[in-house]
Amino acid sequence: MPDVKVPIITYTGINQQVELHDSDSTLLECSITNQIPHIHECGGNGLCTTCRIRVMDGHNNLNPRTLKEQEIARVRKWDPSIRLACQCYTKGDVNIQRLVWTNSEVNKLQLETVPEGVAEERAIAILFCDIRGFTKLASENSSFDVAHILNRFYTVLGDPILVNNGIIYQYVGDEIIGLFGVSGGIKYKNCNDAIRAALGMQYAIERLNHIELVDFDVNIKMGIGINFGKAYIGHLGHPKHKQFAVVGDPVNTASRIQSYNKEVNTNILVSDTVLKSLPRETVNIGRTFSNQMAGHDYDTVLHELLGFKDMDIQLELQQSLDVLLRNEEAFASKFYDKVFTKAPKVRALFKNNMASQGRLLTHMLGGIVYSMSRPEHLALGLKLLGQSHVRYGVHQEHYPVVLECLTETIEEELGEMCNPQLLSAWKQALETVTSEMKRYAK
Repeated sequence: MPDVKVPIITYTGINQQVELHDSDSTLLECSITNQIPHIHECGGNGLCTTCRIRVMDGHNNLNPRTLKEQEIARVRKWDPSIRLACQCYTKGDVNIQRLVWTNSEVNKLQLETVPEGVAEERAIAILFCDIRGFTKLASENSSFDVAHILNRFYTVLGDPILVNNGIIYQYVGDEIIGLFGVSGGIKYKNCNDAIRAALGMQYAIERLNHIELVDFDVNIKMGIGINFGKAYIGHLGHPKHKQFAVVGDPVNTASRIQSYNKEVNTNILVSDTVLKSLPRETVNIGRTFSNQMAGHDYDTVLHELLGFKDMDIQLELQQSLDVLLRNEEAFASKFYDKVFTKAPKVRALFKNNMASQGRLLTHMLGGIVYSMSRPEHLALGLKLLGQSHVRYGVHQEHYPVVLECLTETIEEELGEMCNPQLLSAWKQALETVTSEMKRYAK
């Protein structure tokens, strides 16, 4: 019998080729089998679009778009070259490019659902953050240093917005604006995400001051204002130059709330509409103010936000993730050394390149933290992760060892930053994740 040609999948960008021996596997499953990091928040069920790819060559070797793909492509106005890897099967060679490389890029995809040419009213949480002390820094340092610090400012304060399912709307000088709920969602979640982002930003600026800005003789502070209400969202502007825009009184009010921090010497203020969107006893509140904002003929009630009443696992994990994975290779190496020491027989399961396996581990860990802000996708993602581990030969008895080794590695990598509350948050999260995955290892 003549040899049957095995399809070859070429991953543009990382210059890697793999053979597809199982014709019943999707392109996403091919990535997972070959330890190629490929974001797939909904677990390959065609419910999100994070596994999207661009087909560079071999389009005719793929199956036609499924009904799920057709609807998604219509709404998001995709050209024919963009496909969902979880919906694609191939009968021949194909050259593809992954389009979503990092978890922080996922939230930008919300903008594809925003209407063009018209504005649509949506209920959103709006966060304004202004940096204080930047004028002194700018006047006393070179323009090169100022640009570097401003970029670090945008990065460390932008990450909490992105990891909490928000989008960065604008940078205006030394101000950053985040939106939560652009693609919908209930008001409790949108407001809770905005509050968690604000608290994460507060932690991030303290860390920036103590570590990266210590040699600049400046102590940067910030003021944050959060409001909730219906605003008009759309791609607006000249027919040949439309831009994403958000218009409405709730946006203007959020800006004024942020400015009011200066008058009353607070760091984070939230409107009464935000507080009333949360279950009672969710957050700790300091002082309460009543102020007539410019353009209003009524008083706006504002509350000083101090933090969550109970430990918020997501916030704890988010605050430590960048420290934990600052050296991904070292983290993975330390973890696998522990696993192979405690369970030597497990070493036989890892037949492929350990460097690739390490990248997959840290990619998975970061993905889980990011996906916690989208719990509807997290459970589906863990299902696929559990099923794929079964194919690798992982069984239920392996999970206690994995959990123990991960916990030890996290504690060691966090070093002085580690405290009982933070370690408890990681333990609870990992226990939930491994418990969910174990369901598919029977």
